[in-house]
Formats: sequence, C-alpha cells, structure tokens
Amino acid sequence: MVILSTAALVVLGLVMVFSASSVTAFVEQGDAYGETIKQIIFALIGVAICVGVIIASKAFGFEFMTSKFVVYAFWGLCVLGILATAALGKEALGAKRWLYIGPVSIQVAEFMKIALVLMSARIMIEFNEGMDALKVFVRCAIFIVAPLALLFVLQSDLGTTVICLVAIFAILILGGVPARWIVLLLVLIAALVVAAIAAAPYRMTRFLTFLDPWGNAEGDGYQIVHSLQALASGGLFGVGLGNSYEKLQYLPEAETDFIFAITAEELGWIGASLIIIIYLLIILEGVRIAKNAHDPFLCYVAVGIISLFAIQVMINLGVVVGLFPVTGITLPLMSYGGSSLVMIMASLGILMSIAKA
Repeated sequence: MVILSTAALVVLGLVMVFSASSVTAFVEQGDAYGETIKQIIFALIGVAICVGVIIASKAFGFEFMTSKFVVYAFWGLCVLGILATAALGKEALGAKRWLYIGPVSIQVAEFMKIALVLMSARIMIEFNEGMDALKVFVRCAIFIVAPLALLFVLQSDLGTTVICLVAIFAILILGGVPARWIVLLLVLIAALVVAAIAAAPYRMTRFLTFLDPWGNAEGDGYQIVHSLQALASGGLFGVGLGNSYEKLQYLPEAETDFIFAITAEELGWIGASLIIIIYLLIILEGVRIAKNAHDPFLCYVAVGIISLFAIQVMINLGVVVGLFPVTGITLPLMSYGGSSLVMIMASLGILMSIAKA
C-alpha cells in the first residue's frame, strides 16, 4: 500500500511540477522543462535511496542501522550541516536554509527531521530501560532541543521546528514520559512560539494576514487570496490539466508551497479529494506498521516518521485553504524540492523496512 501510494503521488507530483512551473521557468530561465528535469533526477535519487534502505536493512539488520554509533553520527552530520548552512549558505526568500554544493542546493533541515526522530527513539529506549530522569532530560536538551533551537535561530524555520516537535511529542507520549513533563514542555514551547511571533514583525504580519487575507489582498495576503481563487476556480472537475490561470505568475511558489492549489484548480474537487485519500492511506498504513512493530525502538521510529509525514501534509493543506498562516512547508512527495523529496522517500523506505522486519 505504501509503495503504490508513494509511487502514485510522486508521478502525479512530477506532472504537476511541470504544469505549475513551466511558465515561470520559461520566462525566468528560458527552459520550461528545467525545474521538472531537476525534480525527476531527485525522484530517481529518492527511489534509489528508498530501495537502498530496504536492502541495507535486510543485509545489515536494524541493529546496526539504528545503533548508537549510526544515530549519533547521522545527528552530528546534520548539526554540522546546519552550522555550515548558516556560515556558507546563500540567502533565499529571506532566510539561509540552503547549502550550495556546486549547482546542487541542499536543505539540511529536511534530513535533521529523520535524525531527530531516530535520536528521540534512542533516548526513549534508554528511558524505558531505567536511565535516570536527569540524564534523560540532559540528553533531550542537548540532542533534541539544541538542534531545534539552531534551526529556529539560524534559519528562522518555524514550520520545520513545529513539524519536528509534533513527531517528538508523539514519541515521548508513546514512550511513557510523565504527563507533567509533557505539559511543562508544551507550556514552554507555546510561550516561545508566542514570543517568536511577537518579536519578529514579519511573523506577526503573517499571523494577522492569516486572520483576514482579503484585508490586504494586494500585499501580505496576496498568496492566500490567489490560492483560494485557484481552489474556487477548479470547481468539481477542474479547468483541465495544464490550463491553470493562477500558475501564470499570479500565485507565487506555485510549484512548491502551493502546488495543491494548482492541482485543485486543474483537476477539480474530485482530483484533489483523491489525492487527500491517498495521503490518508499512507498515514493509516504507517500507523498500522507502528502498531505491529515487534521492537519498541522500531515502533518509536515508525510513529515519528508517520507523524512527520502527517503533520507536514496537514500544515501544507491548511495553508493552501487559509486555515494556517503561510509557513513555507511543502506538500510531501508532490511539491518541487529535491531535499524534501529525497528525505521523505528515505523515511518511507525506513517505514517499509520496519514493516518487513
């Protein structure tokens, strides 16, 4: 089920990336196929990594792949990548979130998601085995809170931080962490989020715009308004594949954050509903895999991965329909973005490996 659903979304995503990006790519780069070719390459890389994870899990076993050495090494590489991005990355869309290696750009935060899930699962195993509460707290502070703080401070990436927190909380709750710890962390995080919104003018603007996008339809509410117009234009059956009006450089980030709006405009309510159903099938299958995992660590990892996937889908769709402020979160497997696509396919490869373990 996961394999077929993933394949369907990736293929449809490639079609919609071409449709949504072709006009802008031709105007800005002189090549209507440029973005699509890049996405196809990353999709092939993602497939190779997904298959590689499944094969490696069979050949080496999860005991090695999820050992302390591998988890900590992967975590360390991701932290170094974030620091390198802050020092060497180029600013784009108001933030340094991409590390450029030649012609290739890498968003390290996408890989940090998996690292934090693995690290949280590892800490929960130690907690379940009777590790002292103070040591568990210190490990959480160093290996979970610190990287999230780096993401937030160095990259202003509130969206990714929220996604990671949801997955981590799911693992903590499943791991039996006392409710008072959970409540304390929730209060602290809520206070930090409120402070972050109040301290940064653009975040406050986004929040206020989200409440009434039509009040500033030509300014900060422009994206949401045009997204809603795309959704409304699609109707029941859509305007037809390739016939979107909003993709004609009216809706910014049409091939990334708002690809669902273009998809709904061209394929209509029926097409959009089928896509949502496929996402739900993947999420439900992920929950089933986690429930049936024979090993507690694998269960924690599966819960973390499917939580990452589900919350990212929910946030992206929520932004597109105006339920959440604009966050810059892409739609898994469909939006343009190499790092995101590769990371998601790698994580789904881990999920499929757990199902076969």
